[in-house]
Amino acid sequence: MVDDSETRVALVDAFTDEPLAGNVAGLVPDAGGLDAGQMQAVARELNASETAFLTDSEEADRRIRYFTPTTEVDLCGHATIAAHAYLHQRGDIEAGTHSLATNVGVLDVDVADDGTVWMTQAPPELHEADVTHEDVAAALGIDLDALEDVGEDLPLAWSSTGFPFLVVPVGFLEPLGAADPDMAAVESLCEEVDAMGVYAFTFDAIDPEATLHGRMFAPGAGVPEDPVTGTASGAVGAYLREYDAFGDDGVPAEMTFEQGHFVDRPGRVRVRAGDEIEVGGRAVVSLDGRLAIPASDDDEILEP
Repeated sequence: MVDDSETRVALVDAFTDEPLAGNVAGLVPDAGGLDAGQMQAVARELNASETAFLTDSEEADRRIRYFTPTTEVDLCGHATIAAHAYLHQRGDIEAGTHSLATNVGVLDVDVADDGTVWMTQAPPELHEADVTHEDVAAALGIDLDALEDVGEDLPLAWSSTGFPFLVVPVGFLEPLGAADPDMAAVESLCEEVDAMGVYAFTFDAIDPEATLHGRMFAPGAGVPEDPVTGTASGAVGAYLREYDAFGDDGVPAEMTFEQGHFVDRPGRVRVRAGDEIEVGGRAVVSLDGRLAIPASDDDEILEP
């Protein structure tokens, strides 16, 4: 319990080294004493897609909880990256491996000397999706030919390394960039295949050094289009490995997925798809300050 007081909060842009790009996460680096109601109130005030709250832990180096503006979620990749990048930049943690207690168990997070944060994903699960190219093209507002051309080599598939996504290969960047999703149809499509969102990608990237360009839509989770998505990138890395996307050359030791350009929040996710699926990236602090927290029994403020 805390009385009305000020608590340090930050907004941290993940998967970028430039402020106001990538995917923003809220962060409370010392949330000891805050209860779930207060955490929810802070997340609602910061209004990032997820806000991470760090506390002490008896089973790991620290405990983390994630809240959207409306509810608690079990795991969030970009907020995990953001939290550890913030701690490293402030000198609170050194480079190396750090254990993190989450609602889904204890995870290892690796911080490189240059501040890149790597998060190992859950063991992948994949299968081809029982949907048609026609239905997917209609939901995403993408020309059918752009899906069917590449679909001869790579299938529509359900892939998860912690959260499930419908992975949709697209032939070229132009039709992917021009996509005009019917969000109600995308939500229905996700419900049909039991996926959290749809990740459409093309190897026709903007940056010639990037492996692919992706866009991720998850209206059922309250995210019409996510700027840069760590968990989806892990699922796509597993997909590329499973379906031999690079032929006899095999999956590159490290890939770079670009995302967010069509919502003016460009970012880059580094992906390793070896024995384990790893997702990594940099982050930059865009706001660092203090927020007044109401007492937990102040129903007028805390009740939605």
